[in-house]
Amino acid sequence: MENASTPTHCPYCALQCGMNVTPLPQGGVEVTERPDFPVNRGALCGKGRTAAQVLSPAARLTAPLVRSRGRLVEASWTEALDRVAGQLGRTRERHGADALGVFGGGGLTNEKAYALGKFARVVLGTSQIDYNGRFCMSSAAAAGIRSFGLDRGLPFPLEDIPKTGCVVLVGSNLAETMPPALRFFSELRSNGGTLIVVDPRRTRTAEQADLHLAPRPGTDLALALGLLHVVVAEGRTDEAYVRERTTGWAEARAAAMAHWPEYVERITGVPVPQLRAAVGMFCEPEAAMVLTARGPEQQSKGTDTVGAWINLCLATGRAGRPLSGYGCLTGQGNGQGGREHGQKSDQLPGYRKLDDPDARRHVAGVWGVAPDSLPGPGRSAYELLDALGTDIQALLLMGSNPVVSAPRAAHVEERLRSLDFLAVADVVLSETAELADVVLPVTQWAEETGTTTSLEGRVLLRRRAVVPPPGVRSDLHVLGELAARLGVEKGFPDDPEEVFGELRRASAGGPADYSGITYRRLTEENGVFWPCPDHPAGTTGAAGTAGAGESGTGAAGTAGVHPGTPRLFLDRFATTDGRARFAAVNHRATAEEPDAEYPLVLTTGRVVSQYQSGAQTRRVAELNAAAPGPFVELHPRLAARIGAADGDPVAVVSRRGRAVAPARVTTAIRPDTVFMPFHWPGEGRANTLTNPALDPTSRMPEFKSCAVRVELAEPKGRTGASAEVARSRGPQ
Repeated sequence: MENASTPTHCPYCALQCGMNVTPLPQGGVEVTERPDFPVNRGALCGKGRTAAQVLSPAARLTAPLVRSRGRLVEASWTEALDRVAGQLGRTRERHGADALGVFGGGGLTNEKAYALGKFARVVLGTSQIDYNGRFCMSSAAAAGIRSFGLDRGLPFPLEDIPKTGCVVLVGSNLAETMPPALRFFSELRSNGGTLIVVDPRRTRTAEQADLHLAPRPGTDLALALGLLHVVVAEGRTDEAYVRERTTGWAEARAAAMAHWPEYVERITGVPVPQLRAAVGMFCEPEAAMVLTARGPEQQSKGTDTVGAWINLCLATGRAGRPLSGYGCLTGQGNGQGGREHGQKSDQLPGYRKLDDPDARRHVAGVWGVAPDSLPGPGRSAYELLDALGTDIQALLLMGSNPVVSAPRAAHVEERLRSLDFLAVADVVLSETAELADVVLPVTQWAEETGTTTSLEGRVLLRRRAVVPPPGVRSDLHVLGELAARLGVEKGFPDDPEEVFGELRRASAGGPADYSGITYRRLTEENGVFWPCPDHPAGTTGAAGTAGAGESGTGAAGTAGVHPGTPRLFLDRFATTDGRARFAAVNHRATAEEPDAEYPLVLTTGRVVSQYQSGAQTRRVAELNAAAPGPFVELHPRLAARIGAADGDPVAVVSRRGRAVAPARVTTAIRPDTVFMPFHWPGEGRANTLTNPALDPTSRMPEFKSCAVRVELAEPKGRTGASAEVARSRGPQ
């Protein structure tokens, strides 16, 4: 193993780009291209190319840490695990099982997510488990289930994108968030197709578009309704499709007709001619797609917003047909699989609902416990974090850094500090781990084997390529050791393939059916698309997948083996009657509209050289050189109004706090909007400002829109007269 090259996948975003990892004889690890994987065809972004640098012992944790006299000091694994298990057990005895919280991550492998959910419910007996994926794709998931009966990020492979006629890309800057995917959109345009980008900023992605719509943040719902109004008014609906494959059109149509173009222009700022042009570009070709990302999803009305974009697809017959449909560009590396197998507060493995008696019986049977022993649904992610130190006294956290990534982050940090006990399992000493009573150093992507599920719904095998440092253990080992100390000695193996075998049985017959997938198949077939039941295609078997639609599977498979399902819904949708549901939705304001005190809108996002909370990428010199710190993007007119030049420190203030970062003055943003990336802690932490107002269905916080004011900040060291000059400086 030490000198062999191992084909595996990137640890970062949901593209899960293929790469080769090779330990070098002189030490270190080399990452090279892997052209055989169809998603990236060998291309890697800067994060992928430098991923091996986080494997270095100098960049990561290599020994357990326990808090002693206010400081974290090294300890043995026995001491650290005894302390975690002892504190969890005492808290449960004193306050009950729901005083224990568990918080997971969308970067955990399927095996880890599955084991973590099982650990919470079987070992701890707590309902209080959720994960950071709630902050990522939950609104799209809720809308997809409501309309189609099933949530899978993309219902078709990425390779279909260049073959369609038009793509509407809503709230995604994939040129920076997942650069290797941009080639599919470039190929679309080379093939004569068109790209429409919806984003308040003229991003690197928007620059590639044939048409850029720049709505005010938080108005995507009105925009989608306005486009549907134009579709109806111009007679572009597919009446036969609507009649044969959908329900609820009359109500959705009535809602759209209340959003006439001029009204929508006043709300969104998008001119009426652009609305009409977008409808023409979308409706003229035979096939088209709508793809959403965090922009429309991270809103307190995110589920309805995505539902409105799905309505646009349904009304024009652009869903459940070849080269057409709605899809969500999942963000985190295992954001899709992470929400399928039990670490979400309301779900059991296989994307089963926790409050479904049949689901409880099935999973309890696999786990060897009584169905009534499983707790019911618990709090969503932000609600769980908000309850720390009050209802929840002890927290086990794996693979997340909410001190940086959660909305209203200063409050979340305060809640974490108020806990009786915090245990964190992570690769690096993140800002959240720094607050812990015990920190457990765990293996990472290239040091362990496990599966992930990409944004396409393609289940992949990440293979162990290097030996981890001696003081590091796997998350599966941690859960098994804690379970044994808490009285459950069986059911938590540390062999990932054994865990995956149990996951297959637990998922069998569920919406996300993995029962026909094996490690061998994943190796031989370069991944398998779910649903993939343990029976041949075209038969229902014991599990049945009729709701998914198995037409156009595209995989050869072996005789008697289900080939997987790259393309969903071609025959029918996954609803009880096989029809898609329109969502009768109306525009409503954001939870926090601008006013005289806070007259601007803040929106947040990512930059190409950092990832999520930055806990790993901020440890890579090359990435830090490219993106060394936070900034505030603002329009020249706004900059002139507050007297800020490019590079000057400016303060962004919301009702929740204040963040300071250098100004980046650009015409690429609306004058009424400011933008901050969210990768950094400290005084430039964007999530100090963001609003935790929750979508009523998905419980997604409203990261993408909150009311702020912007003012010139005093640079460090500037005092007296020079500071007064800076404060009073007008337009230059």
